[in-house]
Amino acid sequence: QVLECVDPMKRLELVTVFMESETKLLKTEMQIHKKVKEQIDDNQREYYLKEQLKIIQGELGLDTGDEVSEYLDRIEKTVLPEEVKTKLLKEVNRLSKTPFGSPEATVSRNYLDVCLDIPWGKKTPDSKVSVQSASKVLEADHEGLSDIKERILEYVAVKKLNPDLKNQILCFVGPPGVGKTSLGKSVARAMKRKYARISLGGVRDESDIRGHRKTYIGSMPGRIIDAIIDAGVMNPLIQLDEIDKLGQDIHGDPASALLEVLDSEQNKAFRDHFIEIPVDLSDCIFIATANTLETVPAPLIDRMEIIEMHTYTPSEKTAIAEKHLIPKQLKRHGLTKRTCRITRDAISELIDGYTRESGVRNLEREIGAICRKCAKKIATDEAKSVTVTRENVASLLGARKFIDDPADKDDSVGVVNGLAYTEVGGDVLKIEASVMDGSGKLELTGTLGEVMKESARIALSYLRAHSDEVKRDGDFYKTHDIHIHVPEGAVPKDGPSAGVTMTTALYSILTGKRVRCDTAMTGEVTLTGRVLAIGGLREKVTAAYNAGIKRIIIPQTNVADLEKIDPEVRSEITFIPCTRVDEVLKNAIREDLSSHKPVRKDDEKPERIKVIRSVSDGAERRRGLSEK
Repeated sequence: QVLECVDPMKRLELVTVFMESETKLLKTEMQIHKKVKEQIDDNQREYYLKEQLKIIQGELGLDTGDEVSEYLDRIEKTVLPEEVKTKLLKEVNRLSKTPFGSPEATVSRNYLDVCLDIPWGKKTPDSKVSVQSASKVLEADHEGLSDIKERILEYVAVKKLNPDLKNQILCFVGPPGVGKTSLGKSVARAMKRKYARISLGGVRDESDIRGHRKTYIGSMPGRIIDAIIDAGVMNPLIQLDEIDKLGQDIHGDPASALLEVLDSEQNKAFRDHFIEIPVDLSDCIFIATANTLETVPAPLIDRMEIIEMHTYTPSEKTAIAEKHLIPKQLKRHGLTKRTCRITRDAISELIDGYTRESGVRNLEREIGAICRKCAKKIATDEAKSVTVTRENVASLLGARKFIDDPADKDDSVGVVNGLAYTEVGGDVLKIEASVMDGSGKLELTGTLGEVMKESARIALSYLRAHSDEVKRDGDFYKTHDIHIHVPEGAVPKDGPSAGVTMTTALYSILTGKRVRCDTAMTGEVTLTGRVLAIGGLREKVTAAYNAGIKRIIIPQTNVADLEKIDPEVRSEITFIPCTRVDEVLKNAIREDLSSHKPVRKDDEKPERIKVIRSVSDGAERRRGLSEK
């Protein structure tokens, strides 16, 4: 085109246009090239720095390799539900786009590690468990507890017939030391399940159960997910210890968080705040333990099957000591049955004189103390073997810590044997009543709770309302003071079961009639004289048996509870069921004997008789010239 142009000026102009166009094109290419080169330099710099960082981490032992590919390999090798797999792949993709040292990367790694540590799809097979093998394990680990063992064996039998049985939630309730926690371990062994224990004592934050959200610093999963991770299977036996000790504060109510965990309709898709993925807890067996149900919310109790563990009787404690505690302590202290022998009489002495408890925890401590004393004698060549008997227990452990208070051998006025249920089992309380001249005051001593004070007022009101039946002046309360005392004043006492006992004590002191010393009683009383049911009958009867009492008055509605009492105790005691107070008085009061005159009307007081009233024994002793 240039050569075809003949005019030189036009040719130069044409060449100038072409050159200008070419120059602009070259400038554009140079700019693009420069930008490309800069970008390549940046990528090479970043790659170079990353390679340097890998080498430095390798020298320091911090090289983790290609973590993204490792997470992808773990996800592929793990059998995951589709929803979980999608969630984890999304998180890995996010991690791959996050700078290496950023806080978000640390959160993602922690999240992926926790989710992949959950044993998705891994379960302990139940087909290998037989009723016979489970029974052998339970019998070997625990003495007695027949009702609880029967319940566990029933579950094993049903599980064998129906492997899809789910949602078993049991709650063992009983005093300290009766073996609630160890029984949970035995159940796990009997059912060949993995065992995980969660202590809930003092937990007051909902996040301890459901976990913390990932947005918070130091977030972590809840204790339920941790227990499953520790067990390594999706169907472990999870023991929730001390469920009655849960607290509550501004961070939420953990007892309410447990409602989802222990609900058979909700725990199929339990969502932890940290992992945000539904976890199936329906194959887990939950066993909760508690000392009392008073502090457990009613909705939580409704989700569990309550199994009560009672106080051990002396014979059961003796058997536990012989079969379990003594062999355990001998092995622990390097002794054998030949070098240290503890007789059955010595065990009985330990139970009666050195321990006062529902379980056997303190009994085990005392046996351990004896083993230490024996080990010292053997180690110092003082003796080759030691036999511990009832006579030499005091030389090893010192004087008795508890002195028995046996039942009185003589009938008394105003002194009645009552039965109480305490945290360490049953106890016999001698309730005393005294009457004296005064202005109608009712004095109550012995660190009594509000319920026991109400029982005393109800007893007095009942006797005032039935003054004709007890043959005394209906206005006596205006001219006399009444004092009711329950010994061991330093120990707080409360409960409605002392109603009949206080009524009998007041009746005795006001009429001067003696109360049978071989009789104890328990029952709640109403204003109309009805005797209502009480709790803890097994423990109360055992305490009465240990005190040598032969007759016990109980409410008629508690007759069905007699089947739970030890046969040895039941055969030695006569039970008298009553529905009304007059029946109680008829069986507790000796009508043919009186130690003093009852409180009389003013016009019936004998003349020339000086009455000296004693507050200590609640009786009225008379001195005078003659007796009318």
